[in-house]
Amino acid sequence: MPRIPPADAIPPATYLTRRAMISGALGLATGLAFGGPSIAAQSPAFANWVAGFRARAIKRGISEATYNRVMNAVTPDTSVYALQRSQPEFTEQMWQYINRRCSEWRVNTGKERAREHAGLLARVEKDYGVDRYTLLGLWGMESSFGDVVTNTKYMRPVIPALAALAFGEPRRRAYWEAELLNALTIIDRGWAQPADMIGSWAGAMGHTQWMPEVWLNMGVDYDRDGRASPFGKPDDSLAGSARYLVERGKWRRGEAWGCEVKLTAGQARLADNRTMRSYAKWQELGIRRADGAAFARPDDQVKLWLPVSGGPAFLLGQNFRSVYSYNPSISYTLALLHLGDLVRGDPPFHQQFPGGERAPTLEEVKEIQRRLTERGFKTDGIDGRTGTDTVKAILAFQKSAGMEPADGYAGLKVLARLRQGS
Repeated sequence: MPRIPPADAIPPATYLTRRAMISGALGLATGLAFGGPSIAAQSPAFANWVAGFRARAIKRGISEATYNRVMNAVTPDTSVYALQRSQPEFTEQMWQYINRRCSEWRVNTGKERAREHAGLLARVEKDYGVDRYTLLGLWGMESSFGDVVTNTKYMRPVIPALAALAFGEPRRRAYWEAELLNALTIIDRGWAQPADMIGSWAGAMGHTQWMPEVWLNMGVDYDRDGRASPFGKPDDSLAGSARYLVERGKWRRGEAWGCEVKLTAGQARLADNRTMRSYAKWQELGIRRADGAAFARPDDQVKLWLPVSGGPAFLLGQNFRSVYSYNPSISYTLALLHLGDLVRGDPPFHQQFPGGERAPTLEEVKEIQRRLTERGFKTDGIDGRTGTDTVKAILAFQKSAGMEPADGYAGLKVLARLRQGS
């Protein structure tokens, strides 16, 4: 989800929001409470806090009627405290992270959305200059193209979550208070009702997972229905996210995010991920595109990046940085842009990551799920998608089989071991 500050100044708590979503932590069971209880049902401490916070809201311009209607009906979702502090029980190497998020299911779905929303994507591309395939990559990364927007397995009512964080979480309390006020302002403007605001435990909502501040200040009423909304049709979400990349990420119209390049052993020393040179200058130094094509815009400024020694290398421009501003993670940014390129029809990386393996096909993931299910491991369906339940099932199988590392990755080694066991 996008943030207010530049990427290097992202508050730790907001960074945890994204990491928790990626790791699947927000898929844990929660006790949700919203809309039913009166203030009498709230704990005395929380009720006192609600009464005291009212002055902040009124000063912000939120009507007293809106504040009373919303906040007097909230029971704080205190399960968010554990989610904020939780750590993933598995880690992913960069190649695993990218393979999982650039799965065949996601690429195929992205191509369907590209066809389905061709007119919308062309209009956003024209109005904002942001490449449509970057937006498709972002949409796919953030919500699986809208698939989890209102899925209660992954999402929850936002107001109880933000109220709990603003009331009882001392770390970044000012941030949570500000986001609760932003959410109340959205309700006061009539852009949404409290029950409509479903999102992650930290308040990210909709197709492209807007925090309330982004909804409020970067939102675009692109479908002209009188309100900006990250829910429903993807029009507002895609336009607002494009606006974010331009205004806060400094996206440059017409530039590529970068490209994969070939490096010799001697050239690896040039990959300091810092020195900016034109494509033409890099070419003079012997750097070539991995696909052998010419650099389309030789005067654009880029830097040379080698994420993992022996793996693929990249020239990165300002538009890579723009996407990075949406979520300050290099793995996230590379996976998002690679997903967009795959949806466009570009090939996988030419150089494989050391120790890596190709991404499993849709049918191979289904086979993994089927074999796990037959062994009694719950994957929550055989659909070719590696969601939280499939990851947990793989992790449990790996531990039971003595596989090292036990990383929850739905890859070819797990499939081979499952076949061997049969």
